[in-house]
Amino acid sequence: MEFLNVQSIYKSSQNGFGLHNIQFAQQKFQHLAIVGETGSGKSTLLKIIAGLEQPDAGNVFFEGIRVQGPFEKLIPGHPGIAYLSQYFELPNFLRVEQVLAYANLLTDETASKLYVLCDIEHLMKRRTDQLSGGEKQRIALARLLLTAPKLLLLDEPFSNFDAIHKQSLKRILEAVANEFDISIILIAHDPLDILSWADYMLVMQNGTIVQEQMPAYVYRYPINAYVAGLLGSFQLFPKSFSSFFSVEKKWHELDNQLFIRPDDFMLLNANVSSNEAVVQSIEYFGSYQVIAVLHIPTGTLVNIQTQARNIKIGDKGALEISSL
Repeated sequence: MEFLNVQSIYKSSQNGFGLHNIQFAQQKFQHLAIVGETGSGKSTLLKIIAGLEQPDAGNVFFEGIRVQGPFEKLIPGHPGIAYLSQYFELPNFLRVEQVLAYANLLTDETASKLYVLCDIEHLMKRRTDQLSGGEKQRIALARLLLTAPKLLLLDEPFSNFDAIHKQSLKRILEAVANEFDISIILIAHDPLDILSWADYMLVMQNGTIVQEQMPAYVYRYPINAYVAGLLGSFQLFPKSFSSFFSVEKKWHELDNQLFIRPDDFMLLNANVSSNEAVVQSIEYFGSYQVIAVLHIPTGTLVNIQTQARNIKIGDKGALEISSL
């Protein structure tokens, strides 16, 4: 029996957030990411899975039992599924300990362990209007987890937060999932948030799933330019471009052109006039640089992602590509 089974979901909407024949399955403890541009239907899908929005057609089965929508039950939602919106609303002017006590279905010992994992044990006496955005999010997450869900749905949990907060939240989610045997589905925009976290990925466009696979596969072999662009920079080159490289590579094609990402290229410190490239510009990103080089044989500007630090504008070298 599959942990979660989404079958032929349809949802019409006047604001363009409709869904068309959405179907997929999630295994227990699997980290599943749903990605797509704004308006692709991600949030609507998440709410339908949670039982908070009614589909026009189709069904969601959670542990073999159909999830009822708000038209079918007095209090919307499913007791085994917790949904955290990107706004993580909390009651105003209550102390944190009050907000959590009202929701708690766990033992005191288990709840205390959860507060430590969520890094909120020091906030109990604070009022909710005295909290930062990150603190509010962690408390809203803990409040949901106090209901002992088996599936946690997170709508843009990393949005509007800095890198430090994002890494902290990823650690919390990993710890909570392992400690309490919780499976997670999340929506995110930043490829760095997705690729380092997800076991499996669904890519949505205009209310449909256009590609699903492990993140590394989607990154290297996107089905179209839309999917490719969601996960990072890329360039398209004519097929004849491959003839300049001696390294054997499984070339991926989009729109009858060669698909290459900046981290596929290398600028070798070698005097190879047949494949010479000259550095035109350098962008610094901390742990790596993106350099634009002019490929002399074709007159093409090529972007290269590199960790090399001693590169200067005007440097020359041989353009090469990895065999991956």
